[in-house]
Order: sequence, then C-alpha cells, then structure tokens
Amino acid sequence: MSDIIIALDGFSSCGKSTTARHVAATLHYAFLDTGAMYRAVALYFHRQQVNLADLSAVKDALAHVEITFQFNPTKQASDTILNGENVEAEIRKMYISDLVSQVAAIPEVRHAMVAQQQRMGEKKGIVMDGRDIGTVVFPQAELKIFMTAEPHIRAQRRKLELLQKGEDLPLDEIIENLRKRDEIDSNRSEGPLKRAADAIDLDTSYRSMDEQVEFVLDHVRRVQGEKR
Repeated sequence: MSDIIIALDGFSSCGKSTTARHVAATLHYAFLDTGAMYRAVALYFHRQQVNLADLSAVKDALAHVEITFQFNPTKQASDTILNGENVEAEIRKMYISDLVSQVAAIPEVRHAMVAQQQRMGEKKGIVMDGRDIGTVVFPQAELKIFMTAEPHIRAQRRKLELLQKGEDLPLDEIIENLRKRDEIDSNRSEGPLKRAADAIDLDTSYRSMDEQVEFVLDHVRRVQGEKR
C-alpha cells in the first residue's frame, strides 16, 4: 500500500488530535499535532510578553522559537518540545487556549509554522490535524476529513480534559472560550478554518473514539485501493 497524506481539519474539541494519533499508530505513520505548534508559539510569546500588534517584535520572537516533538514511551505519543523544554502539559492549560487563536491568526506566525509543516510532510506517510491542513498546508493531501461536533458536547469534552489536568473551570467559561476561538479561527485572513471542497465530513458528536478512528481508516483503505 502506498503512503499518503491524511489531513484532519475541524473545530477544537472534536477529537481531531486523538483520532489522528490512533490512525497514525495503526498505520505506522508519523503524527504531527499542528495545534501544539501554535500553542508552543503562544506560550513563548506569553513568557516573553510579546506585543502581538508589534510586527517587528513578533518576527524577532519567531526567530528564537524552535519546536520539535519527542516520543514519550509512557503514553505512547509525542510531547511538544519548545527550545529544548518539554512544554506538553503547559500548552494544554486554559490560559494558552485563551491566547492561541490570536497568535495563530498572525500571518507571520502561520507562514513560519506552515513552512515547517510542509517540510515534515514531504515524504508522505503522515497524519496532520489542524484548521487549514487540507486547504493551505497540504491541499494535495490524498485524504481530507473535516471534523465537527455539537457545541455542548465539545464543551463537555474540553471540561473533562481540563479536569484530568487539574483545572476545574465552569462550563459556561469553556463554551465562551470555544465560541471565541471558532470566531477567530474562521475569520482570520491567513489559513482560516474552512472545509476543503473535497473533504469528507465526520460528525463526532455521538461516535466513540474507536468509531471515529475506523471511519478514517475505512477511507484510507479506499484511497489506497484506488491508487493501486
């Protein structure tokens, strides 16, 4: 079977990253969590108190950002490394969630991250999840999935995820955070959250994780069969 590029796009808290990890593991593909890259940039900007409206400051900060991924055998998944520091836990906190869409909307940030993502995917055999993978990063991807879920279910999933990390936030606050992120992600000028015309829709509202993964794998098998 030939290796392909699999692009999973969609709204936050729809299960994109978890689905992508499982699909990549099953296929023995590389997995690239593009959202983690933007979160790592947001963390660096926050720590350095970068003025997001100051283009010169943004460019200077980006020159000092190096993001890599390191396999964690304990959880059988990759951790995000920012300038040599494992920041996987920190970038998942709510204050980064509040900031990341603003940072990701900056054209210079997107250009830098997209260039890195495209280099990583040149050899194919990769699963990427994000907002603009099938439209901007890899419009030539052989398989594009656009994931959605009902807002209240997304908020409940996000609350559970935060609780598991020791953060207990009101559901209303989480719903508002998701609403703001959706608005920013969908309306930014660079790489907006948008369904590719040839994407396949996957509503995860009432699907188990196993069902989500199998849905994607079914389409992988179909695409690979067509390429024979």
